[in-house]
Amino acid sequence: MAEAVPVRCPACLRENGYTAPVFPCACGSPVDPPLDLTAPPEPLTHRTWSESWVAVRCASCGRESEWPRPELGCGSCGTVVRIAVHPVHRARPGHPAERGEYRGGGAGDAPSGAADPARPGAERRDPRPAHIPLPPTAPVPRPAFRPVTIRTARDAVATAALYLRWLGFQDVRQPDGRPIPSAAVDLRAPGLVAQVDPTTAPAGVRAVECVWLNGLTASATGVYFALAGYTQDARARADDLGIPLFVMDLTGMPQPVNDPADELIGTGA
Repeated sequence: MAEAVPVRCPACLRENGYTAPVFPCACGSPVDPPLDLTAPPEPLTHRTWSESWVAVRCASCGRESEWPRPELGCGSCGTVVRIAVHPVHRARPGHPAERGEYRGGGAGDAPSGAADPARPGAERRDPRPAHIPLPPTAPVPRPAFRPVTIRTARDAVATAALYLRWLGFQDVRQPDGRPIPSAAVDLRAPGLVAQVDPTTAPAGVRAVECVWLNGLTASATGVYFALAGYTQDARARADDLGIPLFVMDLTGMPQPVNDPADELIGTGA
């Protein structure tokens, strides 16, 4: 697993810890995007699918693939930022990358200190994406959550449902039919009312209040998932109402953005 690095939120200046996701290359070696920490993170105000992917080269076989661009939800203000990645440099003819002998050393390589899966005797890193560690006070240990890459609105809904089941909610029901990209989608389970917002705009106060009212009516816990984060007012309102807020990046790993969400991870369903 890649090491955590500090990323300062440009909105509230809080320093957040970020661990780059690790993906399995087709050759079986772990690949993680080479973060450019010299470039300031950029607030994500508008998301497009075409701009949400970045080229990353496998340090073992030299294969170049498209992976989700690194993003981070600030744990203080909820701002979603995009983290810069070193560009991939095209290999010259006869370069080791062309022969499947790529060892790194350039700006687009794996970060310094990362294990080289092709080097004899090197320690192989876990190819699974990073996961949210369970708090030490969690009453019941859970296995690591296995995220699913998000490419469509349907993927976002499926990922939220998987995460809720991982938290311990049983019989999470997804709506029939294809999700509409411009609308939030309901998920229901005994004791649970959740909304998944796959749109490219931050969720506002009204969205948070709606899931709270739905939960109040059903005597259930209300939870909100968003791809584009939340407005400041929505974050403050969720804190007042005790609504857990999660932001999802395209790696499929929900991240808590307020205290109620942290508490939900710790206690589970």
